[in-house]
Amino acid sequence: MNNFKTAFFFLRLPVAVSLLGHGLVRLPKLAGFSNWMVGTMEKSVIPPALIVPFSYFLPIAEALLGLALLAAFKVRYTLFASIALMSLLILGSCSIENWSAIEAQLLHAFYLMAVYWFWEKNQPNKTA
Repeated sequence: MNNFKTAFFFLRLPVAVSLLGHGLVRLPKLAGFSNWMVGTMEKSVIPPALIVPFSYFLPIAEALLGLALLAAFKVRYTLFASIALMSLLILGSCSIENWSAIEAQLLHAFYLMAVYWFWEKNQPNKTA
């Protein structure tokens, strides 16, 4: 069991730090980040009325999910929420045809899914 805990910590560490880092660097400059995101999404079909609240929500969500993943708090729900967040980011990137951002977001999503798979395969009490 100790080997699993160690392996699982180091498996989730990079993606947790990535999420946490994304959130923490944006939190002190929320208004500036929001303005940047609204400007970036100008050509999107997504209305600014949705982009503005999301731009304030995103750094908080990233930081909290990164912390939760580091602490292995509610692992299943944290990973599902992280994958859902990546899916929203992918949708936004698709709407402005930012294909290079999608690559990084897909990589995060696949990595999160691998963390989930590893965690799920090593749970002692499997439920159907």
